[in-house]
Amino acid sequence: MTREPASHDEVVDATAQAEANMRTQTVPVNVYETADAIVVVAPLPAVTPGDVTIEFSDNCLRFWAALRSAAPREYLVREWDYGGYEREVALPEGYGRAVEASLGNGQLAIRVLRGGGENRISVKPTGLG
Repeated sequence: MTREPASHDEVVDATAQAEANMRTQTVPVNVYETADAIVVVAPLPAVTPGDVTIEFSDNCLRFWAALRSAAPREYLVREWDYGGYEREVALPEGYGRAVEASLGNGQLAIRVLRGGGENRISVKPTGLG
């Protein structure tokens, strides 16, 4: 049984309802150290760089992405949503001079540069074409 495509208003309403009731999706990460940074890589499918916020403070890296869209559908299998991602990662001391990030092909890569930093840092990733 096929259904007519959802209208813009139906998508907006479904997204608002989904956000109000959804459970945040914990994102798996890979973390490794290079000569000048700690690198955190995470899958974030179906979001854009503008949807993602990254914060670093007190040796803790936190990133999240808002729900992108929740078109009304009748799923046969539904194991993830288009956003609502969040993760916090404790990092060793000695990092936080700056934070750089990019998002491309559904993968978020964050570099927390070696060197002290006392301030809270908040960044948006750049997009990879």
